[in-house]
Amino acid sequence: MTYQRRESSVTHVGNIAIGGDNPIRIQSMATVDTNDTEGCVAQAKRIIDAGGELVRFTTQGTREAENMKNISARLKGDGYDTPLVADVHFTAHVADVAALYCEKVRINPGNYVDPGRVFKHLEYTDEEYAEELKKIEAKLIPFLNICKEHHTAIRIGVNHGSLSDRIMSRYGDTPEGIVESCMEFLRICKREDFNDIVISIKASNTVVMVTTVRLLVKTMDKENMHYPLHLGVTEAGEGEDGRIKSAVGIGALLTEGIGDTIRVSLSEEPECEIPVARQLVDSIQECARLRADAEASIKDDTITLNIDESDWETLQLKAAMAVGALLIDRKATKLVINPGSSDDPRLTSLSDAILQAARIKFTKTEYISCPGCGRTLYNLQETIARIKAATSHLVGLKIGIMGCIVNGPGEMADADYGYVGAGRGKISLYKQKVCVEKNIPEEEAVDKLLELINKDLA
Repeated sequence: MTYQRRESSVTHVGNIAIGGDNPIRIQSMATVDTNDTEGCVAQAKRIIDAGGELVRFTTQGTREAENMKNISARLKGDGYDTPLVADVHFTAHVADVAALYCEKVRINPGNYVDPGRVFKHLEYTDEEYAEELKKIEAKLIPFLNICKEHHTAIRIGVNHGSLSDRIMSRYGDTPEGIVESCMEFLRICKREDFNDIVISIKASNTVVMVTTVRLLVKTMDKENMHYPLHLGVTEAGEGEDGRIKSAVGIGALLTEGIGDTIRVSLSEEPECEIPVARQLVDSIQECARLRADAEASIKDDTITLNIDESDWETLQLKAAMAVGALLIDRKATKLVINPGSSDDPRLTSLSDAILQAARIKFTKTEYISCPGCGRTLYNLQETIARIKAATSHLVGLKIGIMGCIVNGPGEMADADYGYVGAGRGKISLYKQKVCVEKNIPEEEAVDKLLELINKDLA
């Protein structure tokens, strides 16, 4: 295949431009409390120094949104003029405040007006559904006017894990429903002639993520919309698995020319995400060629990938990126990497990891863990390590480890068990999307999760 990047309009975010012929931008998100000015400034500097071109902060309330003014001023005073992004959920008014102080504001259609999902089926007549859309207009148009006045861009960021009950009731848990959640907001923006927009649709399931973004592109094209796209696999995890899963999902789209800015979401320090994202962007041309070669190699349901790369982590990323789309599209369900080096057990392990990331073959426990943010009120990395140590032998089991309720309950639908932050020092446990125990003290929660799993296995 010949790589050609999708044409898109240009969105201006502070001193950078996204889309069009501009470079693919790389970003990350702070994990400290947004009220902690010193901590936020220090973490933002580490992200920027690593190569991050945008830095996002969670603004769960007005206080956090207003403190973005102090964070921005401190960074600019120290010579850092990288655009800052506010991340808003559940409270539309917070977006209005954040737009005064940040270069971009992310809003989530799943909870901007609609209440947080409780997996309740709702019945609407067409007229009643139209009235629900008017509620979006009533909140969104004043926000767009504030953004116009202050030259603030927006990201309409849809997450599979936080679709509203309204959307789920009408469209089901489908790519069509995820796309429509986005398009409802985009159509209002277009009518209001607001164009400084970036779109994202994310999921922890790479097949859902890739399928849905492709559908979004087709839907936008039909309606003459060509906004730039932000790519990411949510709750990808950490370590080798998190990197491979991100490379499969993000790489599948990048090699098709889709994507104008990316974030690799790892359950690690945020600056660790930047070099992984940079490697993906720098490998697009090569991996598009490798993808074409791999597709041509398919025989007996097997992809044979020959890749010449001495650095092991780079080889992992390039291999996952090159074959991600082929596996997601089920062009084949088996993978052999560098067959001349078949005596290297790492290559077999890598093939298995890529197949698992593409949801084909599960050979180990699957962890759906978020990277954390200012909403996370427990030590995410320590908790992941404890849960992994106790459950890594449970092949095929899917465990979600989530910092808060924004995506937690929704992503539990793709996990067998979930561990979700419910407040300071409190954890709720889930079986799939059903909460089975609420507000457990953090110091007891991992043991309670293991008791729940072991009881079911017994």
